[in-house]
Amino acid sequence: MRAPLAPIALRPGGPSLRERAVRRSSLLRRLDLVLVLAVAALLVLGALLVWSATRQRMLNAGLDPQAFLKKHAVNTAIGIVLATATAMFDYRSLRAYAPFVYGLSCLGLVVVLSPLGATINGAHSWILLPAGFQVQPSEFAKVALVVGTAMVLAEKRDGEDEPRDSDVLLVLALAAVPMALIMLQPDLGTTLVVVFVILGVLAVAGAPARWIGGLLLAGVLVSAGAVQLHVLDEYQVDRFAAFTDPALDPRGAGYNTSQARIAIGSGGLLGKGLFHGTQTSGRFIPEQQTDFVFTVAGEELGLAGAGAVIGLLGVVLWRGLGIAARATDDFGRLVAAGVVCWFAFQSFVNIGMTLGIMPVTGLPLPFVSYGGSAMFANLLAVGLLLNVHLRSADARRGLGD
Repeated sequence: MRAPLAPIALRPGGPSLRERAVRRSSLLRRLDLVLVLAVAALLVLGALLVWSATRQRMLNAGLDPQAFLKKHAVNTAIGIVLATATAMFDYRSLRAYAPFVYGLSCLGLVVVLSPLGATINGAHSWILLPAGFQVQPSEFAKVALVVGTAMVLAEKRDGEDEPRDSDVLLVLALAAVPMALIMLQPDLGTTLVVVFVILGVLAVAGAPARWIGGLLLAGVLVSAGAVQLHVLDEYQVDRFAAFTDPALDPRGAGYNTSQARIAIGSGGLLGKGLFHGTQTSGRFIPEQQTDFVFTVAGEELGLAGAGAVIGLLGVVLWRGLGIAARATDDFGRLVAAGVVCWFAFQSFVNIGMTLGIMPVTGLPLPFVSYGGSAMFANLLAVGLLLNVHLRSADARRGLGD
């Protein structure tokens, strides 16, 4: 009779049997399914709205009415792959790669300002690639700054419960470089998102109130100075003027917001039906598949559909805040908080400008608007949220490293 095999000894410091069992368990059972389903619903709604916003235009031009939908589907699929890869890679290892990611994002912003860059809709923010592809490095700079600021502010000395002044200054210095490069494009909307993310992460990190108040005051003074010194382009100044007085130039700078409010207001409770919006099919609203995609929801899906978009975005923010609150380390908490600040501010500005309560700044609606770089960056950020959620859940079960 053959002797029984000796038990295989686990290597010192290696994963326990319980760890291995959990790691073999279905990933779906460990994900934040509420967050995943909310993002998935926004992606589906966004695809339908982009299709409706572009379908009639393509038909009138004798082109494939589903051309934008197909490109949007490809961008979404690539974004999902990026989000999955990001969720699987332990976010704690990002600390070592944060300087590289930051440097790469700054390099991309520099390339935009070179002859390789291209101007679209007044902003020199794009790099044109073969086969008709375009890349907007400022979108990826948001991800780099979220990770970079979190890395700096998470490094606290023993016994400290708030960042040192030197840490805050380092964060501001890190943010100043990409912000300056973005303003040279000029892209005021993305700059405002970066400012809000930095303020939010500093507040969550426990930075002294004098820093938060001082930065808010500095932001107001810089904005006023930029207008007075004519740092902004003329079309950007016109947008702010139209925001303060919508009747000032209804056929010029105020045209977009005026038509946007007409479209949303005409939708009523349940809307006119997908593909049946008169403002949408008549192409009264420029850039409706990107910056003004929310108007398609308001006109064709009504208050119910537009409210659903807002509600789903609220769910994403709620789950992101929960992930930040449950994170087991400062780095994960600050990464999640930075992503939430990014999504919250950008969503508010995009929807607000279609309703006339915010100036037009050219910011897309997360997960809904057409676009490759924005979609990739947004889903990368979702991957970071899921990553923090997974690692924090393992740590609470005693399965972390």
